[in-house]
Amino acid sequence: MNEDPLALLPEIILAVAAVLGLLLGSYLPRQRQWPVRLLTAVACVAGLVATVLAWGDPVRTVFGGSYALDVATNAGRTVVLAAVLLTLGVSAREFRSSPRESEWYVLVLLAALGTIVLTGANDLLLLVAAYLLASIPLYAIAGFAKDDLGTEGTLKFYLLGALLGITMLAGATVLFGVARGTGYPELQSGLGHAPAAVVAVGFIGVLAGLLFKMGAVPAHFWIPDVAEGTRPPAAAFLTTVPKIGGVIAAYRLLAAGMTDAGVDAALLVALVAAATMTLGNLAAFFQRDVRRLLGYSTISQVGYLLMAVAVAGRGSLALPSTLLYLGAYAVTNLGAFAVVCALPQRKTIEEYHGLLRQRPWLALSLVVCLLGLVGTPPTAVFAGKLTIFTAALDGGYAWLVVVAAVNTVASLFYYLRWIAPAVRPAAVPPTGGSEGWASLTAYVAALASLVLGPLTGLLLTAFRGGLALK
Repeated sequence: MNEDPLALLPEIILAVAAVLGLLLGSYLPRQRQWPVRLLTAVACVAGLVATVLAWGDPVRTVFGGSYALDVATNAGRTVVLAAVLLTLGVSAREFRSSPRESEWYVLVLLAALGTIVLTGANDLLLLVAAYLLASIPLYAIAGFAKDDLGTEGTLKFYLLGALLGITMLAGATVLFGVARGTGYPELQSGLGHAPAAVVAVGFIGVLAGLLFKMGAVPAHFWIPDVAEGTRPPAAAFLTTVPKIGGVIAAYRLLAAGMTDAGVDAALLVALVAAATMTLGNLAAFFQRDVRRLLGYSTISQVGYLLMAVAVAGRGSLALPSTLLYLGAYAVTNLGAFAVVCALPQRKTIEEYHGLLRQRPWLALSLVVCLLGLVGTPPTAVFAGKLTIFTAALDGGYAWLVVVAAVNTVASLFYYLRWIAPAVRPAAVPPTGGSEGWASLTAYVAALASLVLGPLTGLLLTAFRGGLALK
């Protein structure tokens, strides 16, 4: 068995940091737990360095072929760790001097670790284990505030996650039964001779769990309630990071064993993509609460990401476009939430009236991030959408590109509903909000969204490469 612990250095760093953070939190004074925050940041930076150093290594699998080391895993590590660093920025003020500050950062580290393992899982059993590791800490994060609204959202989140987790395990069991193995190479060789109906049942079961992680239809119900009910930093993390693992894991599953299994898995994913982006945009039209609006916005973004998953293995642009869009979306969505975290007293669109005059740089950051989520040039999401549309067109899904283009134009409406009052002069400046880490995070995210757009060519080159499927 090809056991190589150093190949999992970024994952090991996160696991060790989570354990050390838990121990530090037990001994530090309850009002002075900032060393755990520093430890989390150091662990993320160290993980990023280890990932960059390993980027050019040959594509391979380790630990009996259960874990893949390829461009998708390395890109997933990079995006997740960068997203955690941005999450530290938006949560610094919220949890500073809190008696439960260390618990927050330990939960974030564990959820990030589970998400990264999802991106590299090359075996159904490891996929299920990663699903649990990426889900259980999120339930605690969602209910961290212990208030009525947050508890309600957390209960829906947990019940749906438990149901679809069991469904995922049942689907994995069915696929194991017909393929005689749980590794993706065994799925490739075994499912082609299995009854199509049985394979379809197993695939749908496994896909259901991944759709929950992404927040895609029909497993999306938890997102708006959790986004509105939990604390803003928790909402930022919950609506961004889990999607990274879910999308890459779904892409790897389709590319590994479903394209030649006698089941049109690609068409099913394409239909889910169309339904997800359409429902997310339609529901966002009528939202006044900014966090609930962003929650439905994240649902629509998953629809665009699933377009590339539907054409997994059908072209050279499918995987690079997926990874590019994931990175662009993570930065831009966290930037929009950073503005919300910097202005915690402003809960509705109307309360952002006159923001441009009162906080010009924060207002500009909000405009950049919201227009970035639409896909306005020269932002990174524009480049991601353009490449995903091209990949879907090359993969034979022209109708899906038309649906996505219509949804993109329609989404501009509800983003402008938020931008318009923010840039309109206010007669009486509303109170609430101050400069701090959340504001700085918003500036950094908005700038990154603008800078990454023109660097699309370099990023696509870095994201090219094959998956370690054998």
